[in-house]
Amino acid sequence: MRIAIYGTGGVGGYFGGRLAEAGEDVVFIARGEHLRAIQSQGLKVDSIKGDFVIEPAQATDDPTEVGAVDVVLVCVKAWQVPEAAEAIRPLVGPDTMVVPLQNGVDAPTQLADVLGPEHIIGGLCAIISFVAGPGHIRHMGADPSIQFGELDNRPSDRVENLRQAFERAAGVTVVVPPDIQVAMWRKFLLIVTWSGIGSITRTPIGVFRDMPETRQMLQDVMQEVFNVAHARNIALPEDVFSKTLAFMDGIPPGGTASMQRDIMAGRPSELESQTGAVVRLAQEVGVDTPLNRFIYYSLLPSEQKARGQIQFDI
Repeated sequence: MRIAIYGTGGVGGYFGGRLAEAGEDVVFIARGEHLRAIQSQGLKVDSIKGDFVIEPAQATDDPTEVGAVDVVLVCVKAWQVPEAAEAIRPLVGPDTMVVPLQNGVDAPTQLADVLGPEHIIGGLCAIISFVAGPGHIRHMGADPSIQFGELDNRPSDRVENLRQAFERAAGVTVVVPPDIQVAMWRKFLLIVTWSGIGSITRTPIGVFRDMPETRQMLQDVMQEVFNVAHARNIALPEDVFSKTLAFMDGIPPGGTASMQRDIMAGRPSELESQTGAVVRLAQEVGVDTPLNRFIYYSLLPSEQKARGQIQFDI
């Protein structure tokens, strides 16, 4: 398969690298020093599942040089998806499948509005990885997994072809879930809870999951997201609470969410796509989410400062 990776960061670099390692025809869209290093030295991936280097690696910052491909994996931050949708137009031909791998549940609609719904499938992934330096990806935690499927859950040849490509790749677990919407909202419930409580408390997960007061906040945030999902006809099962808490209890105590790290560093974050999305999606269906509203409104000033929309000093 001809596969384009739009956004060669921790997610795109790892999953795209594993596909290239398995022999797929992969081109990486990157920029700056990261791009130049990949072009000159290849893409280096250090992984707890085994290190590897893709050399030579196909890489460019210009999608028009690539042309139409079979699959585009969209691996940018959630708040960058609308811009990415416009940028990847040259990669999308009549039969191209576009797979978003963002935190949140907005990306499929945002991509479909620009590229057409026939090209978009649902997707999500699990991995702890980052750009360690130009041309260098480090995977340091979690068993890498990827899930995707048609948004209406029908079987399709294109989804099966991509599943087989990932099946051939080392260091990746691939699943086509029976209901991709439920799978996406399962992750959404997890990441919104972890990101929101971590950002508002400014503590690693080992602190706020073990304090009775903040553990109750975890449960309350999850309940609100669950209520929104059901009001939007997403059939999250009741066991999502116990399974999500069990997963969070298994994370190393020093763990932090990417949104939390961005907010604490004063960088633009995925606030709008995570906690902000809960508030917005709840309002659309008349569900009250007081704790998520409080977290969102409390973090909004620092988010707007990070984006240069307001100025203040402390």
